[in-house]
Amino acid sequence: VINKSQKQQLESVSYSSRYALGLFYEAGTRIDVPWAAQYITDNPCIRFISIDNKKRNIESPEIGPSVVVHTTVTFGSKHLDSDPAEVQQLILSHLEKIVPSLPKPASIKCQKWRYSQVTRAVPNCLGQMILHTQPLLICGGDGFTRSNFDGCIDSAMSLAEAVKSHL
Repeated sequence: VINKSQKQQLESVSYSSRYALGLFYEAGTRIDVPWAAQYITDNPCIRFISIDNKKRNIESPEIGPSVVVHTTVTFGSKHLDSDPAEVQQLILSHLEKIVPSLPKPASIKCQKWRYSQVTRAVPNCLGQMILHTQPLLICGGDGFTRSNFDGCIDSAMSLAEAVKSHL
């Protein structure tokens, strides 16, 4: 369906890799920190921590809190093919140094994002690429702009305009 030039453009996109760690607690557990989210700049492993229910303003006595941790791009790339259990322990050891007061979670989920954020978008595309016109096949997303909310909106607007022009 796609031509050689389109294929090359799509293959030129690159993404950063990272891990996310979710810590889930029983109802009634208190996470005693004075913030809902924190961007970490001085740790080789952890870039971002949030007390997710606090950040979303949905604290409830019936639902346990959760903590979300995102690693640095460098850490994610370095450990991309490492054993997930070992990666989880590494992240937890760094987290304990940053937030030593965290209670023991009821459960933990370690998630590898091989494709986390766009580091190099499709060149010379303004938010979308028409792959085929009959039937209309268009692709878009942050891989055609940048990995943030504005990039997603720009791609959506570009997609809408492309569809509109083919109606």
